[in-house]
Amino acid sequence: MFRGARGASFSQILKQNLSLPPGAPGSHEYQRGSCGISENGFDSKVCGPPRPALPVKPKPGSYKLVIDRYKQGESHAVSTLYQLAQILQFHLEMKETVTTGNVTGFFFAFCAVIDGVAYKTGMGLTKKEARLKAAELALKDLLPTLDAGSVLPEASEGPPPLPVKEESSFSEVHPSRAILERKNPVSLQIAQTVSDQLTKLMSSYPEFSACGGTTVAFIMQTPSGYEVVALGTGSFNTRESASPCGRLLHDAHAVVTARRSLMRFLYQHLLLFYSQTEGLKEKSIFQQSGTSSLLSLKSDITLHLYVNQLPKGAAQMPSKLRLNPLSISAWEVNNEISLHLTVEGKVFSVFSSTFEHSSSKLVSMSTTDKITQWQVLGYQGALLSHFIEPVYVQSILIGDSSCHDIRGMEISISQRVEGITPHLPMYYCMVRPHIGLVPSVAASNTSSAQCTLSINWSLGDSSLEVVDGLEGKAVEESPFKSGSGLASRLCKAAMLNRFRLVAKEAQRVDLLSSTSYRAAKKMAKPYQEAKNVLRAYLLQQGYGTWLVKHSVSDNFSM
Repeated sequence: MFRGARGASFSQILKQNLSLPPGAPGSHEYQRGSCGISENGFDSKVCGPPRPALPVKPKPGSYKLVIDRYKQGESHAVSTLYQLAQILQFHLEMKETVTTGNVTGFFFAFCAVIDGVAYKTGMGLTKKEARLKAAELALKDLLPTLDAGSVLPEASEGPPPLPVKEESSFSEVHPSRAILERKNPVSLQIAQTVSDQLTKLMSSYPEFSACGGTTVAFIMQTPSGYEVVALGTGSFNTRESASPCGRLLHDAHAVVTARRSLMRFLYQHLLLFYSQTEGLKEKSIFQQSGTSSLLSLKSDITLHLYVNQLPKGAAQMPSKLRLNPLSISAWEVNNEISLHLTVEGKVFSVFSSTFEHSSSKLVSMSTTDKITQWQVLGYQGALLSHFIEPVYVQSILIGDSSCHDIRGMEISISQRVEGITPHLPMYYCMVRPHIGLVPSVAASNTSSAQCTLSINWSLGDSSLEVVDGLEGKAVEESPFKSGSGLASRLCKAAMLNRFRLVAKEAQRVDLLSSTSYRAAKKMAKPYQEAKNVLRAYLLQQGYGTWLVKHSVSDNFSM
């Protein structure tokens, strides 16, 4: 049992998030004026001043007076931010987060989040000092754009939206979605980066362009801009039974192929870090952590996740679902927000009586549950955790044009595991991502004959790899083929080979002594502990039992 956890229980989450409509008194959306920081380092409520119930017309030039007072030292950075938020009608949160970079000792850390965009982290010996530093860092980046007049349009009768490109064609039909899309220009820039990269890849291989409808991508943000570092598509599990050789790609869903492509990218940069060649180490995205023997991402690097379809599972919970005993039974609500299983393209609640487990069918957890897990354990997996601290994404952007409500996604990814951080081993935590809607980068084409194909690519690859999702192997027409056996570069055997190569470069003799893929994963003790805590926590909170896969596919060695 998780005694003393600050996270909401199963029943509390239902009361808080399912029984009240958005904007109703007492709902999460309504409590803009409350501020509560949980002991896990992430806010359990939204922090900030109460937002006006009705649009307020900003006074022309009034925000410039606030800026001038701040520049002349007449006002506090935190109060300046809140005044600008009130005048310019943007949503401001001062979020407690984790320290970054080579920081030793005990520090508090905060960052300003403006309309979902997280600015640089400020640290201090007290929370007040950390908030002040975070506000100063945010203003340093924000004020030049306000001075240039590039952020806000002329005052209008309603809350002034941030200027963006042409609105999507469906904006008139779904104005609420259009507002969410145009509210965050950074999110739009990330989506455009994915669109540009996908167009570039597909222009070289137009015969596989129909595969783009399920695109998932990881985007790296650095001081110089945004860059897609991993991309994957697909929507099938292999029809083959679990392979004992590790050379079949059993799960070719887009989020899995993209994540494994990200892992390939991380391995590549570990090799750069451990390289003896002069100049290569500096090109790595990793640095030595100041608080552990592991490596960490450089402090000015963050990751974002783009998905072209709303993830299957609990994220697709009906937006109007309410816990009302007179109209809906508790078990039906339970099914909606519980863990889900995917089998042969269909999704079932773990509590569903219609699902029949068969050893001949490959079963996996739903995409929503996988993302929930990765936001706690990190996207690096067990093998990479031998070398690096957990890697998390700071935002998840949904490009599904048919999606107009992200409440289910927010509840599934963040609130189901709220309060778990105190129970996790060092360096693991629940990272609450910003979740938003952006335009789609590719149209879904489920009727295409190529719908069983899956593509993968990571930064540094010379070409795409195309895998038949049902066969679990690369197709003959794939631009990249690893050999005559057509084993995918994303298969477990390929991952183990990269792991051993990095272990050799890092002179980790202990890791090279592992006898199998499974043994190497089990040696990652903190990761395994975090995984066990997560699954026990989800079960204790009432969301069901996580699927335990057959270990036969992990008992291979090189």
